[in-house]
Amino acid sequence: MNRSDVLIVGAGPTGLVLALWLSKLGIRVRIIDKTSAPGTTSRALAVQARTLELYRQLDLADAVVQNGHRVAAANFWVKGGPVARLPLTAVGEGLTPYSFLEIYPQDQHERLLITRLEAFGIKVERSTELESFEETGDGVSAQLRLPDGQQEICQACYLAGCDGARSIVRKALDTDFPGGTYQQIFYVADVHASGEALNGELHVDLDEADFLAVFPMAEQGRARLIGTVRDERAEQSENLRFEDVSNHAIQSMNVQIERVNWFSTYRVHHRVADHFRTGRAFLLGDAAHVHSPVGGQGMNTGIGDAINLAWKLAAVLSGGAETRLLDSYEPERIAFARKLVATTDRVFSLVTAQGPMADLLRTRLAPLLIPKMAAFETSREFLFRTVSQITLNYRTMALSAGVAGHVHGGDRLPWAHDGEGDNYESLKQPVWQVHVYGDTSDEMIAWCLEHHLPLQVFAWRPAFEAAGLGRNGFYLLRPDTYVAIAENSSDPKVIERYFRDHAIRTFFTNP
Repeated sequence: MNRSDVLIVGAGPTGLVLALWLSKLGIRVRIIDKTSAPGTTSRALAVQARTLELYRQLDLADAVVQNGHRVAAANFWVKGGPVARLPLTAVGEGLTPYSFLEIYPQDQHERLLITRLEAFGIKVERSTELESFEETGDGVSAQLRLPDGQQEICQACYLAGCDGARSIVRKALDTDFPGGTYQQIFYVADVHASGEALNGELHVDLDEADFLAVFPMAEQGRARLIGTVRDERAEQSENLRFEDVSNHAIQSMNVQIERVNWFSTYRVHHRVADHFRTGRAFLLGDAAHVHSPVGGQGMNTGIGDAINLAWKLAAVLSGGAETRLLDSYEPERIAFARKLVATTDRVFSLVTAQGPMADLLRTRLAPLLIPKMAAFETSREFLFRTVSQITLNYRTMALSAGVAGHVHGGDRLPWAHDGEGDNYESLKQPVWQVHVYGDTSDEMIAWCLEHHLPLQVFAWRPAFEAAGLGRNGFYLLRPDTYVAIAENSSDPKVIERYFRDHAIRTFFTNP
């Protein structure tokens, strides 16, 4: 029998990131996938700023940015011409080190993650399926079907279902997956093309006919087309070819197709599982929640699930925390998933709605409103904060406490940057740590030293005040860089009580 700390089912971005984070933290993982090879086609394209911030902990952010494509602007078309342009080059400037929209297709993304995982000595076990599993007294016993057809019993302490919308893990747990399916059929095509819409920027057609978005890729002249299939064509979606859909919208935007690399159709769902955890089994990514592609949130949300769960599993498995720390995974992630599905559902319904009123909103009002929104810094900033996931927070959750400055327990630590540097350098290590902006007490310094808890004390600067950080208090940061405690005092007993109340015993583990 093979035994691991965590058995991960599914080797998409969510499963691979979970495996990477756990491996970095010294946890033994086994990752299986029923496919024979990594995907060569994908719909997920955007890597959001919050994901890139967290990727610094795995030294992945630079590789994604260098090999991806930074989108300069989004252009909106009506009746054969661009009517509005939304600059994106520095739309989040001052809020994050990654103040832009990054395109990095999922298939390339997966290859990067697989390469990094292999550096830890972990290989994805391909053509290997989970058939069933049961919880035992001290773990999970899983029955696997190997590539040669043989069966194997795998023992693990925990099981992570990262196996997509048709999750075997979710079905085995008998967890409901309420929601629905949109009526529209979508297509995605990877093409080489030319024309005004192939200038390296994002282009979206708002016309009353077919919806179409042209996403730029790093390679010159290459783009990803995502569009709707309407009228009688939708009834034959399983047999559709690219030639069947390449009519009005593509012609309207004057996209000259030179080569189609691949093409597929799909339906969009909006669902959230009733539970993200049952005993020793967890659901992550599309196994837990699926939603429309609006805003490029899906893959990034799954990666967020993986990072949230990874440090908690590592703490429990290393003996640094009691198992009740794992109780925080579901409430923290399910609340965001439900809010995200509701939000993207409203936007998606507006973008794809049919009828005279919907056409009026898209073709007449949107071209007027978009330039006005782009002209105001506050509206641009609101849009970026929302889409980039930097406003995602765990306020009011069990692991979050206090307020200092404008920062609450559960918030992402604000990024503060000026000519003297930024406050994110120490966040590259996925460990508990304390940040102080201004002065702190001798007691705090001595306590952190005694308990091997990293302490970063920054001399007070205007950049910290501008970021909303409080002066002379402290922020206890979780390994995933969210604020656990926001406190105005410099009393280490506040930290001591927090760890005791949450049964966290080991504060610092060198990964």
